[in-house]
Amino acid sequence: MAKNCFSFVVFLLTIYGFLTIVESRSRARVYLESQCRPAMYPDLCVRTLLPYVDKTGVISPQRIAQISLATCLSKARVTKNYVDMVAKKLNETGSFGDYQALEECSRQIENGVSQITQSFKELQQIAKDGDENFVWHESNVLSWVSAALTDVTTCIDGIVGDGISRRDRAMMKARFLNVKQLASNSLLMFTRFTTRYRAARGIKNP
Repeated sequence: MAKNCFSFVVFLLTIYGFLTIVESRSRARVYLESQCRPAMYPDLCVRTLLPYVDKTGVISPQRIAQISLATCLSKARVTKNYVDMVAKKLNETGSFGDYQALEECSRQIENGVSQITQSFKELQQIAKDGDENFVWHESNVLSWVSAALTDVTTCIDGIVGDGISRRDRAMMKARFLNVKQLASNSLLMFTRFTTRYRAARGIKNP
């Protein structure tokens, strides 16, 4: 009898814990949906941020911007590796025109990776070295992420070679599109953070 009671209590606690987790995730989704609603790709925004919420379901605006940029950076690196793999294959098969086009694309996405990396580091410096440097950091991040977005868009438009297999072309375009969408969302999340930061610190536009 005691054993049955103990098992029942364990069962109830397990159910309670599960329901608590579900409720927490539900609150987190509602919160993130409100934060991501203005984004151009709100569903992607929610999926990007949801794994990082704590039990309160809340992430600070700066943390949201950091996660968005970090995810974009990770996807950009993976995309560059894939482009390099396809370019190497084209070089081996003698499709030199397509190889050169992908080499140029690889350089552009490498620039994008560098720009997003710099943006992430710059974002981390905000609030660490004084409000007098805020406008400088803000301007750098906006410029670099925008430039990365342009580089990715250029690569997408340039994938037209007949020597590239249909599968590789589709895979590259899908990866580039994902990076482009993440970069677009990152810009908005960063702008939302800086708008709130300005208001809280009384920093005026230059």
